[in-house]
Amino acid sequence: MALFEIRCEVAGKVVRIEAQAGSRVAAEDTLLLVECMKMEIPVPAPAAGVLEALHVAEGEQVAEGQHVATLRA
Repeated sequence: MALFEIRCEVAGKVVRIEAQAGSRVAAEDTLLLVECMKMEIPVPAPAAGVLEALHVAEGEQVAEGQHVATLRA
């Protein structure tokens, strides 16, 4: 089993969490949405698996490249 560190591609604000820790997700499922320059940018799952942990909360500011979630595939 592989462990993925999911990183945010843009800096912005987490506006919505779509998947909860412990849930099973498919490849490309949206895990959370980040608002950047008035656009909502999805952070997708890189593979199918179980979302081990979320490292951010709604309303939190995130930096580009920040580790936001961990996925076990």
